[in-house]
Amino acid sequence: MYKLVIQAPEIATQNLKHLAHLANAHTIEAIPHSSMDTQAFRLLGADPQTRSDIAIFCDEAAYDFAFVESKRKLSDFGLVVMDMDSTLITIECIDEIADMQGIKDKVAAITERSMRGELDFSQSLRERVALLAGLEESALTRVYEERLALTPGAERMLHQAQAAGLRTLLVSGGFTFFTERLKVRLGLTYAHANTLEIENGKLTGRLIGGILDAQAKADWLLRIRNDLQLRPDQVVALGDGANDLKMLAQAGTGIAFHAKPVVRQQAAYTITHVGLDGWINWFM
Repeated sequence: MYKLVIQAPEIATQNLKHLAHLANAHTIEAIPHSSMDTQAFRLLGADPQTRSDIAIFCDEAAYDFAFVESKRKLSDFGLVVMDMDSTLITIECIDEIADMQGIKDKVAAITERSMRGELDFSQSLRERVALLAGLEESALTRVYEERLALTPGAERMLHQAQAAGLRTLLVSGGFTFFTERLKVRLGLTYAHANTLEIENGKLTGRLIGGILDAQAKADWLLRIRNDLQLRPDQVVALGDGANDLKMLAQAGTGIAFHAKPVVRQQAAYTITHVGLDGWINWFM
């Protein structure tokens, strides 16, 4: 048995009833305790074979939807894996660091192409980091304190996941300067990212060690999953860029969150219109 979960900032009653009809659902229930700016409903008895019709309607109405097994609960999972930039947080850290160097537009254009899958991630990261050579280390602190903000729904998502016993893994193609601070701030179980080389208080334009790229993200998910002795279906992963695709493919529930088109096309699930806690409502 399946349920269809519909979410959006605002959902018209007539549209909800039409979706229930399209999905052959027999009951509509409001999902309690969702975010203040999100309406969420579960349509019980929905038929997953109606997915294409549901997708067309929800795309036009700007609704998020997901077919999930009715009996699955949040506590059935053991691990949630998250990308950092534009997923757990609202910014791309490297773009904001570049702004301190007066080259944000140049770096952001490379970042965007990389996230769309048009450039090799490792090569593009090295090119972008090289442009930061000579920048004071204090610029990183300014980005963290003045510009970094959690994505809407992030705190509720983490609170609910941690309360249900899930471990949390932040794995990023960004930098340890930010992931380590977020790990402490949010009580995350694990965090891995790239390390900027800093000498005499300034960025050298180089990285220390190997690059944490798309394959490394997937490898960290597999390593932690195996360490925790979890099955693939007990793992949720969220990301927005092309370098998240391998990671999403290794999770039983791989979610394209406010993602680039190439990611939305390949991911099993998508969240585009509500916050990071949207997937929590699937299992309530």
